This record gives sequence, C-alpha cells and structure tokens, in this order.
Amino acid sequence: MNEKNTDTLQQELMSTNNLDRFLTENDASFRDVPLQEAIQRIFDEKGMSKAQLAKQSGISEVYLHQLFSGRRFPSRSRLLCLCFGLGATVDEAQSLLQQARHAPLYSRDRRDAIIIFALSHHMTLFEVNDKLFTENLDTLC
Repeated sequence: MNEKNTDTLQQELMSTNNLDRFLTENDASFRDVPLQEAIQRIFDEKGMSKAQLAKQSGISEVYLHQLFSGRRFPSRSRLLCLCFGLGATVDEAQSLLQQARHAPLYSRDRRDAIIIFALSHHMTLFEVNDKLFTENLDTLC
C-alpha cells in the first residue's frame, strides 16, 4: 500500500466521523519512529564514523553516544548542527526536526533561510555559523 500524502491524510481526518477507524486504517502513515532511530538511519546511509560526525557537527562524542542511545534529546539548534555534521539534505533535516517535534525550517525566517541555503549548498557548519554571525543572528552551536 502506498503512503498517503499529508494533504490526503488531513482531508480524510477532517471528514471522518470515526477516529478509531481512521487511526487503524492509516497506521502505516504515522511517523512514530524514535528520533535516535531516525538519526541512526541517516548516519548509516552516510557511512561515516562517530568521530567524523563529532568533528563535523561540533558535538562531543560523549553527547553523540547519549543521543544515539536515546538518553539525550537535542535542542533544535543542536539537531541542526548534527544535520550539518551528517551532510543532511534539507528534506532529511526537515524530517529530523519533525521527528523531534521541533519547528520546521521556515524560509520566511532570515536565520532559517540561511540554514536552508547552507544545507542545500552543502556548506559546512563553520561556514553557516560564520554567515549567521555576520548577519547578527544566533549561531547554531
């Protein structure tokens, strides 16, 4: 069965009179994967070491170990640092933000626009932080 897009899912949800049936019929469409599993999947796809990830994300190996084991939950900025360390795409970053229940990147927000540009142009964490600092905006980490 193909996964329904968000608009279709929302239309069905708003038009149903039976929430339990909706939840049962659409169970596969919900994203209930723990954040650490979503991060681990992207990490595995990128084929890097945790030492490389620590260096590229500016996050200590101890914190990464706690994050991967589910003992730590990153802030939005810390998660974005991780995305830069992973070399994540904008879609991967948005997905991780959603999994973490953080606000998505929003192109009408100046800081987020810079982050979106940086992710889509494969900039390093240092480069994006430098640009954010130059624009008098909060750096990521």
